[in-house]
Amino acid sequence: MTSTDPARLPLLDVARGAAILAILFMNIADMGGSVHGFVGGDPRRFGWSGADRAVWWTREVLVSGAARGMLELLFGAGMAILFDRATSVGAYVRRNLVLFGFGVAHVLVLLWPGDILHTYALAALVAMPFRNLPPRLLVTLGLVLAALQLAGTGGAVAANAARAEAQRIEADLARGRAISPAERRTLATERRRDAAAERARAELDARIAAEDRARSGDARSWAAALWSVSAWFLRSGWELVFVWEAAGTMLIGVALYRWGVLQGARSSAFYARLMGAGYAVGLPLRLWAAADRVEPTGALSLAAGFGEVARIAITLGHLGLLALLVARPAMRPLAAAGRVALSLYILQTLVCLWAIYPPWGLALYDRQSWAELMGTAALVDAGLLALAVWWTRRFAIGPVEWAWRSIVAGRVLPIGAGAPR
Repeated sequence: MTSTDPARLPLLDVARGAAILAILFMNIADMGGSVHGFVGGDPRRFGWSGADRAVWWTREVLVSGAARGMLELLFGAGMAILFDRATSVGAYVRRNLVLFGFGVAHVLVLLWPGDILHTYALAALVAMPFRNLPPRLLVTLGLVLAALQLAGTGGAVAANAARAEAQRIEADLARGRAISPAERRTLATERRRDAAAERARAELDARIAAEDRARSGDARSWAAALWSVSAWFLRSGWELVFVWEAAGTMLIGVALYRWGVLQGARSSAFYARLMGAGYAVGLPLRLWAAADRVEPTGALSLAAGFGEVARIAITLGHLGLLALLVARPAMRPLAAAGRVALSLYILQTLVCLWAIYPPWGLALYDRQSWAELMGTAALVDAGLLALAVWWTRRFAIGPVEWAWRSIVAGRVLPIGAGAPR
């Protein structure tokens, strides 16, 4: 599959298609179960059979965050492509403001609190002023933003040391040894910390239970619950975290495009090394974090501190693998999905949040195990992949992409097979 249009380079399309299909394997747990549960809920809440464990570990290690990461890299490449075509700053801002509006509608009208469109629109505007920096500096800046997550590990190290000291003091008290005033203060501080953590867990459990009740009710309570979750995202500061995450990865995407990596222009040996290095760094960190989620060791914050580094590493490993496979005929359906990725993303919401899980649909909310959730995601994606292949044989772009571009252009653009892509 060849094209003179850089936006239609095979690797860009295949990577975009793979990412948009993979993202449903993450989102479906929040569509079919409590969104609040993703913050720190017990992963065993959806069941923990052998099949459940297998799909959860696969999802957590290989997919979690990586689908977003791939889309963010590609968004950075899109920024480079548009400015290479002499797109003005004003036009780029307008393009992202329209995308932001689509994202807000996705949240408020289609009821998906996990929307990434408005987040990426904001992140692109944050990253845009840095687009002309040298590629090495762009990568450095993106990795520095990722590494800032490690700043919180100092507090985790101190907290873990304090916990160990408190346990030693408790053991001394149990043996009848007198403890010093300083040790009493250490013990009191640790008990207050434990009480605060217990209150936080109870509050999380209460939010999950309230969401479960509302989303198992009627249409009004379903909508109110999802609007409430969206409001909580804003209050809790998660939106800022995701904008920061996306902006940093977009900068890396700009650099990778400048180097020809995202176009598939490098050698097979290069992509094999990229895949190997990405997985060598990312897989151990992901396994560590996943193990701590299942059986917290008290060092979860340490594992989480490396989360962004692991996410970028796994994403780059996947990019290397896709680049090695891109020329194979089996990748053509993924390329079709990549051409209509925005439309597929919206369709995932419509199928899941408006048909499979709501009380007016199949009402399967909170009724599926991990294995069933992932099986449902696979079935939905299979249907969307077939639809993408059918659509792209007849139309140049997806319907949502067409609406976005038409609004940005201020006129109705052609959509037929012969229209510009």
